[in-house]
Amino acid sequence: MKIGFIGLGIMGESMCENIVKKHNDKVFVNDHKQSQIDKLCSMGAIGCETNADVAKIADLIITMIPTSKHVSDCYDELLPYLGAGKICIDMSTIDPDVSVAVSKKVKAVGAQFADCPVVRSKADAITGTLGVLVGCDEALFEVIRPILAYMGSNIIYMGGNGMGLTAKICHNTLVAEIQNGVNETLILAQKMGISIDNFAAAVAAGGAQNFYLNAQKEKLKNEDWTTAFSLENVCKDIGICAAMSESIGFDMPGMRAAKAAIEKGMEKGWGKQDFRQTYRIVRGDED
Repeated sequence: MKIGFIGLGIMGESMCENIVKKHNDKVFVNDHKQSQIDKLCSMGAIGCETNADVAKIADLIITMIPTSKHVSDCYDELLPYLGAGKICIDMSTIDPDVSVAVSKKVKAVGAQFADCPVVRSKADAITGTLGVLVGCDEALFEVIRPILAYMGSNIIYMGGNGMGLTAKICHNTLVAEIQNGVNETLILAQKMGISIDNFAAAVAAGGAQNFYLNAQKEKLKNEDWTTAFSLENVCKDIGICAAMSESIGFDMPGMRAAKAAIEKGMEKGWGKQDFRQTYRIVRGDED
């Protein structure tokens, strides 16, 4: 089975690298940056000039690209080259409704489609230990599971098309709400004379323990804002959540509080910087 991979960004490059290392057939790649294509080719992939070239050659096509519009436009480009026997896996984090619409187009020409967004970090993308949330026909899940296992160690079937993304949006919103709670209580503790280390130790000893504080404590302490997950990406995701909750008339006050802090960071022009910078918003930094 020949695999194609489109989108070699922060996460995509490492996900694709794992496929190149572990798969026993050719892997074809494309990205809007030639340097990223060259990087994967140096590892054994085969570069393509266009997304359509990937679709023409590959039996299974994976996409990992930024936004709903990017995904929709990409599959419109691929559609003429899809058909019976082709499998498409979109691992982007986008609006579930857009993904379902794309899945219907892909299925209409005889190909198969799964939405398989990932959770966890760049470090997990490198080690191939991501969580993968899968939305597709149940029979397809068993076919694609071995491919997903190249990239992830926790692969969870969530239901039909769109359900992987629905789970991912809920997951990322919870991360943002946890982060907002950590920011508020951590800053309050410091203002009352408790160090970051001592507060983190107290949290770890009790029922408030959480992955975010455990993973980010040192970077928050050192005010290291090196980008791993950008503020603009989390803003996109929580915006999708706001639209989802509004569409069913479900109010989410915690989501709205986290969203307000994220949007203030965006107003300051911090979109390309790490989403840890919401800490500075809560702290009241001016620059």
